Amino acid sequence: MENKIICVSGLTGSGKSVVSDWLVNKGFGFFRFGQITLDIVKERGLAPTEENERPIREEVRKKHGMGAYAILNMPKIEMLLKEGHVVGDGLYSWAEYKILKEKYGDRFVMISVYAPPKMRYERLSSRELKSEDTELRNRPATWTQAEARDYAEIENIEKAGPIAMADHTIMNVTDIASVHKQCEDILNDLGIQ
Repeated sequence: MENKIICVSGLTGSGKSVVSDWLVNKGFGFFRFGQITLDIVKERGLAPTEENERPIREEVRKKHGMGAYAILNMPKIEMLLKEGHVVGDGLYSWAEYKILKEKYGDRFVMISVYAPPKMRYERLSSRELKSEDTELRNRPATWTQAEARDYAEIENIEKAGPIAMADHTIMNVTDIASVHKQCEDILNDLGIQ
């Protein structure tokens, strides 16, 4: 079996990192689509907030197109695929989905993580930014910031496309054990042990 690239999509606070971390613990190589944005935020000395990140995401996409994050991460993806299965945390745009689907065909697997808005916004507003989270993967957000991010991502980058076209959907509405069980079921379905 050729190594798979599993990409995880979902709206902010849905549990993408929970799924990605579980796959990493199963031996998957890891990359995060949005790390490019956060690296620029850090380089510019800005706070990791939605208000600072959104213009940078839009700047990157204006320069490289709507598939920017797939294109810019392609060297890392290729390197990781040589070593094993890969998980990509945070595929956002429809263009990114199409680029990866065209390049990898059946090796490309899309997982969507779902939780209702109220649940996600409550999760995000109760998060605390931890000093050990140097890659800023689990940033807090206010209810207003999270809702604004949802609207911007759905309207401006067509984030709903990859979510709708997912090969598998994980419902993150109870506990982490339930999410992990769904992850295990997906790997079994894919024939990955």
